Amino acid sequence: MDLSRRSFLKLAGATAAAATLTGVGLRKASASPSEPLRIKYTKELHTVCTFCGVGCGIICNVRDGVIVNAEGDPDHPINEGTLCSKGSAHYNVSYIYDEKGNPKPNPNRLTHVLYRAPGASSYETVDWDWALEEIAKRIKDTRDRTLVETETVNGQQVTVNRTNSICWLGSAFCTDEENYLFHKMARSMGVINVDHCARL
Repeated sequence: MDLSRRSFLKLAGATAAAATLTGVGLRKASASPSEPLRIKYTKELHTVCTFCGVGCGIICNVRDGVIVNAEGDPDHPINEGTLCSKGSAHYNVSYIYDEKGNPKPNPNRLTHVLYRAPGASSYETVDWDWALEEIAKRIKDTRDRTLVETETVNGQQVTVNRTNSICWLGSAFCTDEENYLFHKMARSMGVINVDHCARL
């Protein structure tokens, strides 16, 4: 078949138009009707992606307290509607779809505290209150045992109040304000090893 440049462009344009119209549901009348939109009758909530420190905007569609869809916010100045592979999978952190297309809780999501005792080969489920109390106790014990109050600098004793035995790792799942408070708390305990999981 001999195609001129003009004929090729016409054919390519017609193919693209047909593919686009088919994709948005404009099919022949004999075809089965398209399924209703997942976001029908949902409340639209704007939030920020929690996977890293970039701060991309996400629109979450919520129905009866359940997120049914999450997508990039086109009006957000950082990502302008685009999302990376982690942000695109934001919905699947909490929910997945069953065989009928209805959302159900993701069975792989951890909803309780797992603890592995020193020397143990497996994890056990523990209570939140016990875990938080144990963490606080271990932080205090380590700080009390390793706190350096003064150090000699240029022949003079200088108050430093620091510990090198504790490291603080910030989280992108927290807001800037929360991380600010965590940082202040770590510094007030004398922690000088502070880092973040999304150091960009």
